[in-house]
Amino acid sequence: MAEVLVYVDHLDGDVRKPTLELLTLARRLGDPVAVHLGAGAATAAPVLAEHGAARVLAADAPEFADYLVVPKVDALQAAADAVSPAAILLPSSAESKEIAARLAVRLGSGIITDAVDLQAGEDGPVATQSVFAAAYTTTSRVTKGTPVITVKPNSAAPEAAPAAGTVEELAVTFGPLATGTSVVTRSPRESTGRPELTEAAIVVSGGRGMGGAENFALIEALADSLGAAVGASRAAVDAGWYPHAHQVGQTGKTVSPQLYVAAGISGAIQHRAGMQTSKTIVAVNKDAEAPIFELVDYGVVGDLFDVVPALTDEVRARKG
Repeated sequence: MAEVLVYVDHLDGDVRKPTLELLTLARRLGDPVAVHLGAGAATAAPVLAEHGAARVLAADAPEFADYLVVPKVDALQAAADAVSPAAILLPSSAESKEIAARLAVRLGSGIITDAVDLQAGEDGPVATQSVFAAAYTTTSRVTKGTPVITVKPNSAAPEAAPAAGTVEELAVTFGPLATGTSVVTRSPRESTGRPELTEAAIVVSGGRGMGGAENFALIEALADSLGAAVGASRAAVDAGWYPHAHQVGQTGKTVSPQLYVAAGISGAIQHRAGMQTSKTIVAVNKDAEAPIFELVDYGVVGDLFDVVPALTDEVRARKG
């Protein structure tokens, strides 16, 4: 059976959920081969094996941490040369999409970004995408070279499928461009204890209707009751009410959770572009004509300052 390379997104061997989703999708196309770059391969291998990785190609070198992107492209190219895969899958993060683009150029291959589903086809993998602010759904396949495909988080539920997960050393030769851009400093993000926005299964977002930064405490309380991440519209971020790292939209982050709750967000196209592929959308807005109501599964016309606290209390009561 053909092999499929899966780029492992991890933090010192702690495998992130989008990678487990990729392994699940990769099994539709062939036998997953995980590519683990950096420290922690021994820690990651059992998790990768549990979710279907037949092999784990591991490489650790200071270049992966000390320089941006290109060393990882060198490593994935080495893995592709060694395996001759049917496809190469990466999560749709900002860094991974840059890696994917550079890799596709190196391999002379076509690339598909932000897929929301993958299926096996007679002529190679068929990817489903939501395009033009999710106004259209398209199916595409790469017609030249090895398909390089990035997949949005929450596009598939991780499923266990135990495999060997044999760890093998990947020999990587770094090219002259690998050290072109170095990392000179790092500032760890302050932990909130909430899920990462782009990976969260539930997202609660606030917009212009929040009226001020102090009122985002209502959004945070609802998010915490649901175990959700907190998002914000561009209007709220531009007003300085919430950090830009939490902005959902065309100029912010794209999310595709199982549940998206929008409070005080009108639903301008810029915001919709970042959340319209959410599986279930709930909106609270006092304006019955707000565009957000055109795409919701459930809508509440009411004052968010009454509705959101009541919803938070109900969630807490039902959780006991």
